[in-house]
Amino acid sequence: MNKKTNSYLFIAAATLFHIIITVLFFLILFVVFFTFLRPVISENYVIWALPVIFILSILISFFVYGIVIKKLFDKIELSKYFDPLLGVFEQKKSG
Repeated sequence: MNKKTNSYLFIAAATLFHIIITVLFFLILFVVFFTFLRPVISENYVIWALPVIFILSILISFFVYGIVIKKLFDKIELSKYFDPLLGVFEQKKSG
């Protein structure tokens, strides 16, 4: 496979990974909320649970995704395997 194909496959796999971790965090937060917090709070505030859980799961997944991608990019040389889709990769200058 060429570099451009590798780039598109990486984008597809990374998107799928991000969706999976978002759903995973949503399910975890959903279970935690309705198992532990639901009996403690009043009925008036339960209506806000799903939107808050959804937003929190997105925020947590962005944070985890960023960490995973940064660690992955630190271990591989981008220009060796991937073609820049939006421009030239910035080279880190040691100095």
